[in-house]
Amino acid sequence: MTTPSIDRVGAEGLRPADPVAGGPGPSEGPGAVIGKFGRMIKFEHTLFALPFALAAAAIAARGHGLSVARLAGIVVAMAGARTAAMGFNRIIDRHIDAKNPRTAKREIPAGAITLRAAWTMTLVATAVFVGAAAALGPLCLALSPVALFFLYGYSFTKRFTALCHLFLGLAIASGPAGAWIAVRGDFGWAPGLLMIAVGAWIAGFDILYALSDREFDRNAGLHSIPARVGVAGALVLSALLHLVTVAALLVLASVAHLGAPYLAGVAAVIALLAYEHAIVRPSDLSRLDVAFFNLNGYVSVAFFVATLVDALAR
Repeated sequence: MTTPSIDRVGAEGLRPADPVAGGPGPSEGPGAVIGKFGRMIKFEHTLFALPFALAAAAIAARGHGLSVARLAGIVVAMAGARTAAMGFNRIIDRHIDAKNPRTAKREIPAGAITLRAAWTMTLVATAVFVGAAAALGPLCLALSPVALFFLYGYSFTKRFTALCHLFLGLAIASGPAGAWIAVRGDFGWAPGLLMIAVGAWIAGFDILYALSDREFDRNAGLHSIPARVGVAGALVLSALLHLVTVAALLVLASVAHLGAPYLAGVAAVIALLAYEHAIVRPSDLSRLDVAFFNLNGYVSVAFFVATLVDALAR
């Protein structure tokens, strides 16, 4: 199912009133309004989770087939779940975001999107996700509340545990699991290993992203790995989680009987993750955005392309 954003908390002072009503200004067209909502939920970050879900579907479809309608259902479910999770995150964190200079200009704290509009989008996206899950089969529908529990629950975890990054990883790892179930209607070692790989990958780079908020988190009483163990410790833990990702992907090659194209993709993932950690050092955090946004997008796309080629070749 997918992902909440992979985003941290913060922002600068609250505006005078927290709006509960309102809408686009008289001069705003539909494109401008859609753009605001897209920026609020960082829609482009769907790239992080969707390719892994599609890779899971490609592996699962071998010997089973995958119709265009079912593939579309998986994509719609992923987009709906992620939009709902990000909308909920922005709503729940709006007061925290308003106190952190890094996030004070987000759409809700800045007043660009009202609380009512944000709730409407979140509830509609939730309904889309549940509807897509129902179309994908009774098991997907039955598991949709579990996915929503993790997707919504992540927003609260930084208030009481530094393990919030792992919770986010688990939430996003539900995407590949859901895609596999949508295709085969069962579960096993292959989707389980994909969940481990994606969960550790997401948690690892969320720790990196949280480095920029470590002082704010400490001062605000929020929890994160960087706030707990500092920059050097956070970098070590992130690297260890990414080693778990690599190990899970390598074991998956044997379990799912994947070949050279897949292993080439894993090699690309290893190279990208190694470079990501090479450019983020305790003495130099200036390239965090490059590590987070660019490299992790390449990781997911490289893995999907290699897995798809391998699946089609068999």
